[in-house]
Amino acid sequence: MLSLLHIENIAVIESVDIQFDSGFNVLTGETGAGKSIVIDAISAIIGARTSRDLIRTGAKSARVEAQFTQVQPMPWLEENGLSLDGSGSLVIQREIQSDGKNICRVNGRLLNVSQLRELGQQLVNIHGQHDGQQLLDESCHLSYLDSFGETESLLTPYQETFRELTAIRREIASLQMDDAVKSRRMDSLHFQIGELERADLKEGEEESLTERRTLLRNAERLISAVEGAHFALSGDDEREGAASLIAAAEGSLSSVSGMSEEIAGVTERLVELRSAAEDAAELVRDLRESFSFEPGELDEIESRLDVLYRLKKKYGNSVSEMLAYLEKCRAELSEIEYSSDTIAKLEQRKAAVLAKAKRQAEALSARRREAAEALRERIQSELRQLDMPKVRFQVDFSPRGGEFGMDETGMDEVQFLMSANVGEDLKPIQRIASGGELSRIMLALKNVLAENEAVATLIFDEVDTGVSGRAAQKVAEKMADVAGHKQVLCVTHLPQIAAMADTHFSVVKGERKGRTYTEVELLTRTRRTEELARLTGGAHITPAILAGAEELLSAAEGYKAARRGC
Repeated sequence: MLSLLHIENIAVIESVDIQFDSGFNVLTGETGAGKSIVIDAISAIIGARTSRDLIRTGAKSARVEAQFTQVQPMPWLEENGLSLDGSGSLVIQREIQSDGKNICRVNGRLLNVSQLRELGQQLVNIHGQHDGQQLLDESCHLSYLDSFGETESLLTPYQETFRELTAIRREIASLQMDDAVKSRRMDSLHFQIGELERADLKEGEEESLTERRTLLRNAERLISAVEGAHFALSGDDEREGAASLIAAAEGSLSSVSGMSEEIAGVTERLVELRSAAEDAAELVRDLRESFSFEPGELDEIESRLDVLYRLKKKYGNSVSEMLAYLEKCRAELSEIEYSSDTIAKLEQRKAAVLAKAKRQAEALSARRREAAEALRERIQSELRQLDMPKVRFQVDFSPRGGEFGMDETGMDEVQFLMSANVGEDLKPIQRIASGGELSRIMLALKNVLAENEAVATLIFDEVDTGVSGRAAQKVAEKMADVAGHKQVLCVTHLPQIAAMADTHFSVVKGERKGRTYTEVELLTRTRRTEELARLTGGAHITPAILAGAEELLSAAEGYKAARRGC
Protein backbone atom coordinates (compact mmCIF):
# COMPACT_ATOMS: atom_id res chain seq x y z
CA MET A 1 0.00 0.00 0.00
CA LEU A 2 0.97 3.66 -0.38
CA SER A 3 2.23 4.70 3.05
CA LEU A 4 4.00 8.02 2.55
CA LEU A 5 3.89 10.66 -0.16
CA HIS A 6 6.32 13.60 -0.26
CA ILE A 7 5.55 16.42 -2.73
CA GLU A 8 7.98 19.24 -3.37
CA ASN A 9 7.60 22.27 -5.66
CA ILE A 10 4.65 21.00 -7.64
CA ALA A 11 2.23 23.79 -8.64
CA VAL A 12 1.06 25.56 -5.46
CA ILE A 13 2.55 22.91 -3.15
CA GLU A 14 5.96 23.96 -1.86
CA SER A 15 6.54 20.95 0.38
CA VAL A 16 4.14 18.52 2.00
CA ASP A 17 4.26 15.02 3.48
CA ILE A 18 1.12 12.88 3.54
CA GLN A 19 1.12 9.69 5.60
CA PHE A 20 -1.65 7.43 4.32
CA ASP A 21 -3.00 4.45 6.22
CA SER A 22 -4.62 1.18 5.23
CA GLY A 23 -8.36 1.18 4.72
CA PHE A 24 -10.27 4.21 3.48
CA ASN A 25 -8.34 7.49 3.01
CA VAL A 26 -10.25 10.62 1.94
CA LEU A 27 -9.07 14.05 0.77
CA THR A 28 -11.49 16.97 0.86
CA GLY A 29 -11.12 20.70 0.36
CA GLU A 30 -12.46 23.69 -1.49
CA THR A 31 -12.51 23.62 -5.27
CA GLY A 32 -9.09 24.73 -6.50
CA ALA A 33 -7.38 24.04 -3.18
CA GLY A 34 -5.00 21.53 -4.78
CA LYS A 35 -6.59 18.10 -4.29
CA SER A 36 -5.95 17.26 -7.95
CA ILE A 37 -2.28 18.14 -7.47
CA VAL A 38 -1.97 15.30 -4.96
CA ILE A 39 -3.42 12.92 -7.56
CA ASP A 40 -1.08 14.35 -10.21
CA ALA A 41 1.87 13.68 -7.88
CA ILE A 42 0.79 10.07 -7.37
CA SER A 43 0.32 9.74 -11.14
CA ALA A 44 3.88 10.99 -11.64
CA ILE A 45 5.18 8.36 -9.22
CA ILE A 46 3.54 5.56 -11.22
CA GLY A 47 4.94 6.73 -14.56
CA ALA A 48 2.25 9.00 -15.98
CA ARG A 49 3.26 11.67 -18.46
CA THR A 50 4.26 14.93 -16.79
CA SER A 51 5.11 18.45 -17.88
CA ARG A 52 7.66 20.94 -16.65
CA ASP A 53 4.67 23.28 -16.25
CA LEU A 54 4.01 21.39 -13.00
CA ILE A 55 7.13 22.93 -11.46
CA ARG A 56 6.33 25.62 -8.92
CA THR A 57 7.13 29.13 -10.13
CA GLY A 58 10.68 30.06 -9.15
CA ALA A 59 11.82 26.47 -8.51
CA LYS A 60 14.39 24.68 -10.70
CA SER A 61 12.80 21.27 -10.33
CA ALA A 62 9.92 19.37 -8.73
CA ARG A 63 10.21 16.15 -6.77
CA VAL A 64 7.82 13.44 -5.67
CA GLU A 65 8.74 10.54 -3.41
CA ALA A 66 6.50 7.68 -2.33
CA GLN A 67 6.99 4.74 -0.01
CA PHE A 68 4.99 1.59 -0.64
CA THR A 69 4.88 -0.97 2.17
CA GLN A 70 3.65 -4.55 2.44
CA VAL A 71 4.44 -4.99 -1.26
CA GLN A 72 4.10 -8.58 -2.42
CA PRO A 73 6.95 -10.12 -4.46
CA MET A 74 6.38 -9.70 -8.19
CA PRO A 75 8.27 -11.12 -11.19
CA TRP A 76 8.70 -7.65 -12.68
CA LEU A 77 11.09 -6.65 -9.89
CA GLU A 78 13.39 -9.60 -10.50
CA GLU A 79 13.25 -9.15 -14.29
CA ASN A 80 14.41 -5.55 -13.86
CA GLY A 81 17.12 -6.24 -11.29
CA LEU A 82 15.18 -4.87 -8.30
CA SER A 83 14.18 -6.35 -4.99
CA LEU A 84 12.15 -5.43 -1.94
CA ASP A 85 13.92 -4.51 1.24
CA GLY A 86 13.58 -6.62 4.37
CA SER A 87 10.25 -5.05 5.30
CA GLY A 88 8.70 -5.46 1.84
CA SER A 89 9.03 -1.77 0.96
CA LEU A 90 9.65 0.15 -2.24
CA VAL A 91 10.74 3.78 -2.32
CA ILE A 92 9.99 5.51 -5.64
CA GLN A 93 11.41 8.94 -6.48
CA ARG A 94 10.81 11.10 -9.50
CA GLU A 95 12.38 14.47 -10.19
CA ILE A 96 11.01 16.72 -12.94
CA GLN A 97 13.58 19.23 -14.16
CA SER A 98 12.99 22.58 -15.81
CA ASP A 99 14.46 21.34 -19.11
CA GLY A 100 11.82 18.60 -19.24
CA LYS A 101 14.10 15.75 -18.18
CA ASN A 102 12.95 13.22 -15.60
CA ILE A 103 15.08 11.31 -13.10
CA CYS A 104 13.35 8.20 -11.74
CA ARG A 105 14.65 5.95 -8.99
CA VAL A 106 13.27 2.85 -7.29
CA ASN A 107 15.06 1.84 -4.11
CA GLY A 108 17.89 4.10 -5.26
CA ARG A 109 18.27 2.52 -8.70
CA LEU A 110 17.73 4.59 -11.84
CA LEU A 111 14.86 3.56 -14.11
CA ASN A 112 13.32 5.15 -17.18
CA VAL A 113 9.74 6.45 -17.23
CA SER A 114 8.53 3.45 -19.25
CA GLN A 115 9.82 1.04 -16.60
CA LEU A 116 8.28 3.19 -13.88
CA ARG A 117 4.93 2.98 -15.66
CA GLU A 118 5.13 -0.82 -15.83
CA LEU A 119 5.84 -0.98 -12.11
CA GLY A 120 3.19 1.59 -11.24
CA GLN A 121 0.46 -0.41 -12.99
CA GLN A 122 1.11 -3.21 -10.50
CA LEU A 123 0.95 -0.93 -7.46
CA VAL A 124 -1.86 1.59 -8.01
CA ASN A 125 -5.05 1.97 -10.05
CA ILE A 126 -6.35 5.52 -10.50
CA HIS A 127 -10.00 5.97 -11.48
CA GLY A 128 -10.79 9.53 -12.53
CA GLN A 129 -14.04 11.45 -12.82
CA HIS A 130 -13.98 10.98 -16.59
CA ASP A 131 -13.65 7.19 -16.50
CA GLY A 132 -17.43 6.92 -16.69
CA GLN A 133 -17.21 8.25 -20.23
CA GLN A 134 -15.43 5.04 -21.22
CA LEU A 135 -18.73 3.26 -20.66
CA LEU A 136 -20.08 5.34 -23.54
CA ASP A 137 -17.38 3.93 -25.83
CA GLU A 138 -18.47 0.53 -27.09
CA SER A 139 -14.89 -0.32 -28.05
CA CYS A 140 -14.05 -0.44 -24.31
CA HIS A 141 -16.78 -2.92 -23.42
CA LEU A 142 -15.00 -5.97 -24.82
CA SER A 143 -11.78 -5.16 -22.95
CA TYR A 144 -13.77 -4.84 -19.70
CA LEU A 145 -15.36 -8.24 -20.31
CA ASP A 146 -12.01 -9.84 -21.17
CA SER A 147 -10.46 -8.38 -18.04
CA PHE A 148 -13.26 -9.79 -15.88
CA GLY A 149 -13.28 -13.17 -17.64
CA GLU A 150 -9.45 -13.44 -17.57
CA THR A 151 -9.47 -14.56 -21.21
CA GLU A 152 -5.80 -13.83 -21.90
CA SER A 153 -4.85 -17.53 -22.04
CA LEU A 154 -7.29 -17.94 -24.97
CA LEU A 155 -7.02 -14.48 -26.52
CA THR A 156 -3.22 -14.43 -26.92
CA PRO A 157 -2.89 -17.68 -28.97
CA TYR A 158 -5.94 -16.68 -31.03
CA GLN A 159 -4.35 -13.34 -31.89
CA GLU A 160 -1.14 -15.08 -32.96
CA THR A 161 -3.15 -17.34 -35.28
CA PHE A 162 -5.18 -14.43 -36.65
CA ARG A 163 -2.02 -12.45 -37.42
CA GLU A 164 -0.67 -15.46 -39.32
CA LEU A 165 -3.96 -15.67 -41.23
CA THR A 166 -3.78 -11.98 -42.11
CA ALA A 167 -0.19 -12.36 -43.32
CA ILE A 168 -1.18 -15.26 -45.60
CA ARG A 169 -4.07 -13.23 -47.00
CA ARG A 170 -1.74 -10.33 -47.81
CA GLU A 171 0.72 -12.72 -49.48
CA ILE A 172 -2.01 -14.20 -51.66
CA ALA A 173 -3.27 -10.74 -52.60
CA SER A 174 0.22 -9.69 -53.64
CA LEU A 175 0.44 -12.66 -56.03
CA GLN A 176 -2.99 -12.21 -57.58
CA MET A 177 -3.09 -10.02 -60.70
CA ASP A 178 -4.90 -10.19 -64.04
CA ASP A 179 -3.16 -11.67 -67.06
CA ALA A 180 -2.50 -8.31 -68.78
CA VAL A 181 -0.83 -6.86 -65.69
CA LYS A 182 1.12 -10.08 -65.18
CA SER A 183 2.33 -10.07 -68.82
CA ARG A 184 3.46 -6.43 -68.66
CA ARG A 185 5.28 -7.00 -65.41
CA MET A 186 7.05 -10.11 -66.72
CA ASP A 187 8.18 -8.22 -69.86
CA SER A 188 9.57 -5.44 -67.69
CA LEU A 189 11.40 -7.88 -65.43
CA HIS A 190 12.85 -9.81 -68.38
CA PHE A 191 14.20 -6.58 -69.86
CA GLN A 192 15.75 -5.40 -66.58
CA ILE A 193 17.27 -8.81 -65.81
CA GLY A 194 18.69 -9.04 -69.34
CA GLU A 195 20.23 -5.58 -69.20
CA LEU A 196 21.86 -6.23 -65.85
CA GLU A 197 23.09 -9.70 -66.79
CA ARG A 198 24.65 -8.43 -70.02
CA ALA A 199 26.50 -5.83 -68.01
CA ASP A 200 28.25 -8.67 -66.16
CA LEU A 201 28.58 -6.63 -62.97
CA LYS A 202 31.26 -7.47 -60.43
CA GLU A 203 31.61 -6.35 -56.83
CA GLY A 204 34.32 -3.69 -56.40
CA GLU A 205 34.62 -3.19 -60.15
CA GLU A 206 33.73 0.50 -60.18
CA GLU A 207 36.24 1.38 -57.47
CA SER A 208 39.01 -0.54 -59.27
CA LEU A 209 38.24 1.10 -62.61
CA THR A 210 38.11 4.57 -61.08
CA GLU A 211 41.51 4.06 -59.49
CA ARG A 212 42.99 2.77 -62.78
CA ARG A 213 41.51 5.72 -64.70
CA THR A 214 43.13 8.18 -62.30
CA LEU A 215 46.45 6.42 -62.83
CA LEU A 216 46.15 6.49 -66.62
CA ARG A 217 45.08 10.13 -66.72
CA ASN A 218 48.26 11.03 -64.80
CA ALA A 219 50.58 8.48 -66.47
CA GLU A 220 53.04 11.03 -67.86
CA ARG A 221 53.51 12.77 -64.51
CA LEU A 222 53.79 9.46 -62.70
CA ILE A 223 56.41 8.06 -65.05
CA SER A 224 58.43 11.26 -64.86
CA ALA A 225 58.30 11.27 -61.06
CA VAL A 226 59.28 7.62 -60.74
CA GLU A 227 62.12 7.99 -63.28
CA GLY A 228 63.44 11.00 -61.36
CA ALA A 229 63.35 9.08 -58.11
CA HIS A 230 65.10 6.10 -59.71
CA PHE A 231 67.86 8.29 -61.14
CA ALA A 232 68.37 10.07 -57.79
CA LEU A 233 68.72 6.79 -55.94
CA SER A 234 70.53 4.60 -58.50
CA GLY A 235 72.18 7.08 -60.89
CA ASP A 236 73.20 6.08 -64.43
CA ASP A 237 76.36 5.36 -66.46
CA GLU A 238 77.54 8.94 -66.04
CA ARG A 239 76.49 9.81 -62.51
CA GLU A 240 76.26 7.88 -59.29
CA GLY A 241 73.01 7.82 -57.32
CA ALA A 242 72.38 8.37 -53.63
CA ALA A 243 72.77 4.69 -52.78
CA SER A 244 76.23 4.52 -54.41
CA LEU A 245 77.39 7.76 -52.80
CA ILE A 246 76.29 6.57 -49.33
CA ALA A 247 78.12 3.28 -49.96
CA ALA A 248 81.25 5.23 -50.90
CA ALA A 249 81.01 7.29 -47.71
CA GLU A 250 80.60 4.12 -45.68
CA GLY A 251 83.65 2.54 -47.32
CA SER A 252 85.77 5.63 -46.73
CA LEU A 253 85.04 5.71 -42.99
CA SER A 254 85.06 1.97 -42.34
CA SER A 255 88.87 1.84 -42.78
CA VAL A 256 89.34 4.17 -39.81
CA SER A 257 86.25 3.35 -37.71
CA GLY A 258 88.38 1.45 -35.19
CA MET A 259 90.30 4.59 -34.27
CA SER A 260 87.36 6.43 -32.75
CA GLU A 261 84.00 5.51 -31.18
CA GLU A 262 82.52 8.60 -32.79
CA ILE A 263 83.72 7.54 -36.27
CA ALA A 264 82.46 4.02 -35.59
CA GLY A 265 78.99 5.44 -34.74
CA VAL A 266 78.86 7.47 -37.93
CA THR A 267 79.98 4.44 -39.94
CA GLU A 268 77.21 2.34 -38.39
CA ARG A 269 74.67 5.01 -39.27
CA LEU A 270 75.95 5.05 -42.88
CA VAL A 271 75.50 1.28 -43.06
CA GLU A 272 71.85 1.73 -42.07
CA LEU A 273 71.39 4.56 -44.60
CA ARG A 274 72.93 2.52 -47.38
CA SER A 275 70.62 -0.42 -46.68
CA ALA A 276 67.59 1.88 -46.61
CA ALA A 277 68.63 3.63 -49.82
CA GLU A 278 69.20 0.31 -51.61
CA ASP A 279 65.78 -0.94 -50.45
CA ALA A 280 64.14 2.27 -51.65
CA ALA A 281 65.95 2.05 -54.99
CA GLU A 282 64.69 -1.50 -55.47
CA LEU A 283 61.10 -0.49 -54.65
CA VAL A 284 61.23 2.41 -57.11
CA ARG A 285 62.68 0.09 -59.73
CA ASP A 286 59.82 -2.38 -59.23
CA LEU A 287 57.29 0.44 -59.38
CA ARG A 288 58.76 1.71 -62.65
CA GLU A 289 58.66 -1.76 -64.17
CA SER A 290 55.06 -2.28 -63.02
CA PHE A 291 53.78 0.58 -65.14
CA SER A 292 52.21 -0.97 -68.16
CA PHE A 293 49.87 1.16 -70.28
CA GLU A 294 48.12 -0.36 -73.27
CA PRO A 295 47.01 1.91 -76.10
CA GLY A 296 43.28 2.56 -75.88
CA GLU A 297 43.02 1.29 -72.27
CA LEU A 298 41.82 4.64 -70.95
CA ASP A 299 39.05 4.78 -73.58
CA GLU A 300 37.90 1.28 -72.62
CA ILE A 301 37.78 2.20 -68.93
CA GLU A 302 35.88 5.42 -69.65
CA SER A 303 33.39 3.46 -71.72
CA ARG A 304 32.87 0.85 -68.99
CA LEU A 305 32.43 3.49 -66.30
CA ASP A 306 29.86 5.22 -68.52
CA VAL A 307 27.89 1.95 -68.73
CA LEU A 308 27.95 1.64 -64.96
CA TYR A 309 26.86 5.27 -64.59
CA ARG A 310 23.82 4.77 -66.85
CA LEU A 311 22.83 1.57 -65.06
CA LYS A 312 23.16 3.23 -61.65
CA LYS A 313 20.65 5.88 -62.67
CA LYS A 314 18.07 3.12 -63.15
CA TYR A 315 18.96 0.33 -60.72
CA GLY A 316 20.91 1.60 -57.73
CA ASN A 317 23.62 3.88 -56.43
CA SER A 318 26.36 1.27 -56.57
CA VAL A 319 27.27 -2.05 -58.17
CA SER A 320 26.35 -3.74 -54.91
CA GLU A 321 22.85 -2.22 -54.97
CA MET A 322 22.40 -3.14 -58.65
CA LEU A 323 23.34 -6.75 -57.98
CA ALA A 324 20.84 -6.83 -55.10
CA TYR A 325 18.18 -5.39 -57.41
CA LEU A 326 19.00 -8.07 -60.00
CA GLU A 327 18.40 -10.81 -57.43
CA LYS A 328 15.15 -9.14 -56.40
CA CYS A 329 13.96 -9.08 -60.03
CA ARG A 330 14.87 -12.74 -60.52
CA ALA A 331 12.95 -13.68 -57.36
CA GLU A 332 9.88 -11.65 -58.41
CA LEU A 333 9.92 -13.12 -61.90
CA SER A 334 10.13 -16.62 -60.49
CA GLU A 335 7.29 -15.79 -58.07
CA ILE A 336 5.05 -14.57 -60.90
CA GLU A 337 5.90 -17.48 -63.19
CA TYR A 338 5.02 -19.95 -60.47
CA SER A 339 2.36 -17.81 -58.76
CA SER A 340 -0.48 -20.20 -59.54
CA ASP A 341 1.30 -23.04 -57.72
CA THR A 342 2.28 -20.73 -54.87
CA ILE A 343 -1.27 -19.39 -54.52
CA ALA A 344 -2.67 -22.93 -54.44
CA LYS A 345 -0.28 -23.85 -51.62
CA LEU A 346 -1.07 -20.64 -49.74
CA GLU A 347 -4.81 -21.24 -50.11
CA GLN A 348 -4.39 -24.68 -48.56
CA ARG A 349 -2.39 -23.16 -45.72
CA LYS A 350 -4.93 -20.35 -45.30
CA ALA A 351 -7.77 -22.84 -45.00
CA ALA A 352 -5.94 -24.73 -42.26
CA VAL A 353 -5.03 -21.56 -40.35
CA LEU A 354 -8.57 -20.19 -40.78
CA ALA A 355 -10.05 -23.38 -39.34
CA LYS A 356 -7.66 -23.12 -36.39
CA ALA A 357 -8.54 -19.47 -35.85
CA LYS A 358 -12.27 -20.26 -35.89
CA ARG A 359 -11.82 -23.02 -33.31
CA GLN A 360 -9.86 -20.67 -31.08
CA ALA A 361 -12.36 -17.83 -31.62
CA GLU A 362 -15.27 -20.11 -30.72
CA ALA A 363 -13.53 -21.23 -27.52
CA LEU A 364 -12.80 -17.58 -26.69
CA SER A 365 -16.41 -16.62 -27.39
CA ALA A 366 -17.70 -19.41 -25.16
CA ARG A 367 -15.46 -18.20 -22.32
CA ARG A 368 -16.70 -14.65 -22.86
CA ARG A 369 -20.35 -15.70 -22.75
CA GLU A 370 -19.77 -17.49 -19.46
CA ALA A 371 -17.98 -14.44 -18.14
CA ALA A 372 -20.78 -12.16 -19.42
CA GLU A 373 -23.37 -14.02 -17.37
CA ALA A 374 -21.19 -13.88 -14.27
CA LEU A 375 -20.48 -10.19 -14.90
CA ARG A 376 -24.19 -9.46 -15.27
CA GLU A 377 -24.94 -11.05 -11.92
CA ARG A 378 -22.04 -9.30 -10.20
CA ILE A 379 -22.83 -5.87 -11.66
CA GLN A 380 -26.49 -6.13 -10.74
CA SER A 381 -25.53 -7.20 -7.22
CA GLU A 382 -23.17 -4.23 -6.93
CA LEU A 383 -25.81 -1.86 -8.31
CA ARG A 384 -28.36 -3.06 -5.78
CA GLN A 385 -25.88 -2.08 -3.09
CA LEU A 386 -25.50 1.32 -4.82
CA ASP A 387 -29.25 2.06 -4.57
CA MET A 388 -30.03 0.94 -8.13
CA PRO A 389 -32.15 -2.17 -7.39
CA LYS A 390 -34.36 -1.87 -10.47
CA VAL A 391 -31.53 -1.57 -12.97
CA ARG A 392 -31.02 -4.46 -15.33
CA PHE A 393 -27.59 -4.94 -16.86
CA GLN A 394 -26.69 -7.26 -19.71
CA VAL A 395 -23.83 -7.96 -22.09
CA ASP A 396 -25.09 -8.19 -25.67
CA PHE A 397 -23.22 -10.27 -28.27
CA SER A 398 -23.34 -9.90 -32.04
CA PRO A 399 -21.15 -11.46 -34.74
CA ARG A 400 -18.19 -9.61 -36.22
CA GLY A 401 -18.31 -8.64 -39.86
CA GLY A 402 -15.46 -8.73 -42.32
CA GLU A 403 -13.96 -11.34 -44.60
CA PHE A 404 -13.51 -13.98 -41.92
CA GLY A 405 -16.22 -12.91 -39.49
CA MET A 406 -13.36 -12.18 -37.08
CA ASP A 407 -10.78 -9.55 -36.32
CA GLU A 408 -7.83 -9.44 -33.94
CA THR A 409 -10.18 -9.33 -30.93
CA GLY A 410 -12.14 -12.42 -31.93
CA MET A 411 -15.55 -13.12 -33.43
CA ASP A 412 -17.62 -11.10 -30.94
CA GLU A 413 -19.06 -7.60 -31.02
CA VAL A 414 -19.86 -6.76 -27.38
CA GLN A 415 -22.06 -4.01 -26.03
CA PHE A 416 -23.28 -3.25 -22.51
CA LEU A 417 -27.04 -2.79 -22.26
CA MET A 418 -29.11 -1.53 -19.34
CA SER A 419 -32.62 -0.69 -18.35
CA ALA A 420 -32.83 1.96 -15.64
CA ASN A 421 -36.56 1.64 -14.98
CA VAL A 422 -39.01 -1.21 -14.57
CA GLY A 423 -40.80 -2.05 -17.80
CA GLU A 424 -38.24 -0.37 -20.03
CA ASP A 425 -36.36 -2.36 -22.67
CA LEU A 426 -32.64 -2.97 -22.42
CA LYS A 427 -30.79 -0.35 -24.47
CA PRO A 428 -27.16 0.69 -24.99
CA ILE A 429 -25.76 2.39 -21.90
CA GLN A 430 -24.66 5.44 -23.82
CA ARG A 431 -28.24 6.15 -24.90
CA ILE A 432 -30.02 6.08 -21.56
CA ALA A 433 -27.65 6.34 -18.56
CA SER A 434 -27.50 9.62 -16.65
CA GLY A 435 -24.25 11.04 -15.22
CA GLY A 436 -25.01 9.71 -11.76
CA GLU A 437 -25.91 6.28 -13.10
CA LEU A 438 -22.72 6.15 -15.15
CA SER A 439 -20.67 6.98 -12.05
CA ARG A 440 -22.25 4.17 -10.07
CA ILE A 441 -22.08 1.63 -12.89
CA MET A 442 -18.39 2.49 -13.38
CA LEU A 443 -17.79 2.15 -9.64
CA ALA A 444 -19.49 -1.24 -9.66
CA LEU A 445 -17.45 -2.34 -12.68
CA LYS A 446 -14.16 -1.12 -11.21
CA ASN A 447 -14.94 -2.88 -7.92
CA VAL A 448 -15.68 -6.16 -9.67
CA LEU A 449 -12.56 -5.94 -11.86
CA ALA A 450 -10.35 -5.00 -8.89
CA GLU A 451 -11.10 -8.35 -7.29
CA ASN A 452 -9.04 -10.06 -10.02
CA GLU A 453 -6.12 -7.65 -9.72
CA ALA A 454 -3.14 -7.84 -7.38
CA VAL A 455 -3.03 -4.03 -7.14
CA ALA A 456 -3.26 -3.08 -3.46
CA THR A 457 -4.18 0.60 -3.81
CA LEU A 458 -7.24 2.04 -5.57
CA ILE A 459 -7.58 5.79 -6.07
CA PHE A 460 -10.93 7.41 -6.89
CA ASP A 461 -10.64 11.01 -8.08
CA GLU A 462 -14.04 12.69 -7.77
CA VAL A 463 -15.93 9.70 -9.18
CA ASP A 464 -19.05 10.86 -7.32
CA THR A 465 -20.04 13.26 -10.11
CA GLY A 466 -23.81 13.49 -10.41
CA VAL A 467 -24.41 11.46 -7.24
CA SER A 468 -26.28 12.85 -4.23
CA GLY A 469 -28.74 11.99 -1.47
CA ARG A 470 -29.36 8.31 -0.77
CA ALA A 471 -27.28 7.26 -3.77
CA ALA A 472 -24.31 9.12 -2.29
CA GLN A 473 -24.73 7.20 0.96
CA LYS A 474 -24.73 3.90 -0.93
CA VAL A 475 -21.60 4.90 -2.85
CA ALA A 476 -19.92 5.77 0.44
CA GLU A 477 -20.83 2.41 1.94
CA LYS A 478 -19.55 0.59 -1.16
CA MET A 479 -16.19 2.39 -0.98
CA ALA A 480 -15.92 1.54 2.70
CA ASP A 481 -16.59 -2.10 1.83
CA VAL A 482 -13.91 -2.07 -0.86
CA ALA A 483 -11.50 -0.58 1.69
CA GLY A 484 -11.98 -3.70 3.77
CA HIS A 485 -9.66 -5.60 1.42
CA LYS A 486 -7.88 -2.82 -0.56
CA GLN A 487 -6.32 0.48 0.37
CA VAL A 488 -8.63 3.17 -1.01
CA LEU A 489 -7.78 6.84 -1.58
CA CYS A 490 -10.66 9.08 -2.57
CA VAL A 491 -10.95 12.75 -3.51
CA THR A 492 -14.54 13.83 -2.87
CA HIS A 493 -16.92 16.71 -2.24
CA LEU A 494 -19.64 14.53 -0.73
CA PRO A 495 -19.99 14.53 3.08
CA GLN A 496 -21.43 11.00 3.04
CA ILE A 497 -18.24 9.63 1.46
CA ALA A 498 -15.93 11.76 3.61
CA ALA A 499 -17.69 10.54 6.76
CA MET A 500 -16.85 6.92 5.89
CA ALA A 501 -13.09 7.59 5.87
CA ASP A 502 -10.76 5.81 8.25
CA THR A 503 -8.21 8.58 7.60
CA HIS A 504 -9.34 12.05 6.56
CA PHE A 505 -7.15 14.80 5.08
CA SER A 506 -8.13 18.38 4.34
CA VAL A 507 -6.39 20.21 1.49
CA VAL A 508 -6.22 23.94 2.25
CA LYS A 509 -4.92 26.78 0.10
CA GLY A 510 -3.64 30.05 1.57
CA GLU A 511 -1.24 32.94 1.02
CA ARG A 512 2.04 33.92 2.68
CA LYS A 513 4.20 36.87 1.64
CA GLY A 514 2.44 37.23 -1.67
CA ARG A 515 2.72 33.52 -2.63
CA THR A 516 0.05 30.83 -2.74
CA TYR A 517 0.64 27.74 -0.64
CA THR A 518 -1.30 24.49 -0.33
CA GLU A 519 -1.10 22.38 2.81
CA VAL A 520 -2.54 18.98 3.67
CA GLU A 521 -3.86 18.51 7.20
CA LEU A 522 -4.61 15.17 8.88
CA LEU A 523 -7.92 15.83 10.63
CA THR A 524 -8.77 14.94 14.20
CA ARG A 525 -12.29 13.82 14.93
CA THR A 526 -13.32 17.31 15.94
CA ARG A 527 -11.85 18.78 12.78
CA ARG A 528 -13.58 16.07 10.76
CA THR A 529 -16.92 17.17 12.14
CA GLU A 530 -16.14 20.75 11.13
CA GLU A 531 -15.07 19.65 7.64
CA LEU A 532 -18.23 17.57 7.14
CA ALA A 533 -20.26 20.59 8.23
CA ARG A 534 -18.43 22.70 5.63
CA LEU A 535 -19.14 20.13 2.93
CA THR A 536 -22.80 20.14 3.94
CA GLY A 537 -23.48 23.81 4.62
CA GLY A 538 -20.73 25.69 2.86
CA ALA A 539 -19.53 28.92 4.48
CA HIS A 540 -22.54 29.32 6.78
CA ILE A 541 -22.13 26.64 9.43
CA THR A 542 -24.80 26.62 12.11
CA PRO A 543 -25.01 24.52 15.29
CA ALA A 544 -27.67 22.43 13.55
CA ILE A 545 -25.32 21.71 10.64
CA LEU A 546 -22.55 20.78 13.08
CA ALA A 547 -24.93 18.45 14.90
CA GLY A 548 -25.91 16.89 11.59
CA ALA A 549 -22.25 16.42 10.67
CA GLU A 550 -21.60 14.73 14.02
CA GLU A 551 -24.58 12.46 13.47
CA LEU A 552 -23.36 11.59 9.96
CA LEU A 553 -19.90 10.77 11.30
CA SER A 554 -21.29 8.61 14.11
CA ALA A 555 -23.54 6.75 11.67
CA ALA A 556 -20.59 6.05 9.41
CA GLU A 557 -18.56 4.73 12.33
CA GLY A 558 -21.45 2.49 13.28
CA TYR A 559 -21.75 1.14 9.72
CA LYS A 560 -18.05 0.32 9.53
CA ALA A 561 -18.03 -1.31 12.95
CA ALA A 562 -20.96 -3.51 11.97
CA ARG A 563 -19.42 -4.46 8.59
CA ARG A 564 -16.02 -5.24 10.05
CA GLY A 565 -17.34 -7.18 13.01
CA CYS A 566 -15.99 -4.74 15.65
